[in-house]
Amino acid sequence: MADTFTPTYEYDSGDIAWMITATALVLLMIPGVGFFYSGLARRKSALSLIWLSVMATAVTCFQWFLWGFSLTFSENASRFIGDLSHFGFRNVLDQPSLGSDAIPTILFALYQGMFSAITVALATGAVAERGRMLPCVIFMFIWSTIIYDPIACWTWNPNGWSNVMGGLDFAGGTPVHIASGSAALAYSMMLGKRRGHGTHELNYRPHNVTHIVIGTVFLWVGWFGFNAGSELAANTRAVVAGMVTNLSACVGGITWCVLDYRLERKWSAVGFCSGVVAGLVSITPGSGYSPVWSAVVYGVLGASFANYATKLKFLLGIDDALDIFAVHGIGGLVGNICTGFFATNAISGLDGSDQGGWLDHNWKQLGYQVADSFTGGIYSFAGTCIILFILNIIPGLQLRAKEDAEILGIDDAEIGEFAYDYVELTREVLNEDPEADGASRYSVDPHDVDAREKNSFPMSTFAPPTATRQQ
Repeated sequence: MADTFTPTYEYDSGDIAWMITATALVLLMIPGVGFFYSGLARRKSALSLIWLSVMATAVTCFQWFLWGFSLTFSENASRFIGDLSHFGFRNVLDQPSLGSDAIPTILFALYQGMFSAITVALATGAVAERGRMLPCVIFMFIWSTIIYDPIACWTWNPNGWSNVMGGLDFAGGTPVHIASGSAALAYSMMLGKRRGHGTHELNYRPHNVTHIVIGTVFLWVGWFGFNAGSELAANTRAVVAGMVTNLSACVGGITWCVLDYRLERKWSAVGFCSGVVAGLVSITPGSGYSPVWSAVVYGVLGASFANYATKLKFLLGIDDALDIFAVHGIGGLVGNICTGFFATNAISGLDGSDQGGWLDHNWKQLGYQVADSFTGGIYSFAGTCIILFILNIIPGLQLRAKEDAEILGIDDAEIGEFAYDYVELTREVLNEDPEADGASRYSVDPHDVDAREKNSFPMSTFAPPTATRQQ
């Protein structure tokens, strides 16, 4: 006869229902990242970025089950990393979680696993249009173990050095955004620039703004589970976190649009979406500590600094194709610093906590925030460089695709499937050889997809001239 399980603890069903919902909302953010990144890239590599985002979920959640959760949230963790007491999700069934007595450990583990997955998905956008898939998938597993788990441990585990010091990070300013932004910068640097980038030879504009808008909406909706869910209970503080999240996103979108209009005299949809994401990023660490009015400041500063930070890649000579470091790395830093100013006991005290910053005359808090931010950023950047350097010297795991694969497109070279029938159909037409005189009949090289995409001509432009065909 099968053993029966009798629950030892009783939990509020409302809290559990909310946390299951919040977990699903954070999961929804991951395809949102994929659509957002896909729209920013060119069409011939659009599917690869969606694929990498959803693959990040699979790889990272397996790592989280295997040992990631234990390394991050074990009860006997050191100041930097946990042990393997919860290896394979051992002993995570019914006892109250380390994060909150309001929910069981198994639900806490499920929810936090989504944070690990979204962080990896954000970072791997750095491979856009020139990175190979297999090394990136292996990188996901290694990076989540060596980089994400220690940073999350020292930030959120009660034994972690930043937590003990007094650092405030409600939902992931350092473990999620600064860590992923710094990793993306390192990955972009290790890969090198895309072929022809910066030479006006090719068109690197976003190919599908609709995808960007759809991805932004997924992120915006999912961020309610990301920030409000980090309270780990259905209470007033969670409602405040949701309120400031939405307000910061709105103000961030408006701010970025105005900054771009000042220069271009155009109301950019891509700019609005970038500002929304920057506003969401900046409010993340302070969402459960800051009063509602402060979300306006978070949104304005987050979007402004991220907007100007998009110029850093030109100063550094690094092709951060999707501006991940500007939006997430700088946006996360702005959010952490703002938390040092605006955190107040009036908000954190809604659930009995007592944590405040400069609004409560806690002048040391800003120093704690800066220390946590730069430690996480430097550790992620340096660690990512080391991981990628080692991977790149292993036979078969070279990071960058060959030039012909980059010309053909990562979708075709690495996946063999396409985001659009247009891409595949265009190639079939161009490779057609009705008079056996090869590519000379066409105005462009049929294998040079970059040339066809340079001015985004319609497919008919590249079709063989039917009037000269022999019937």
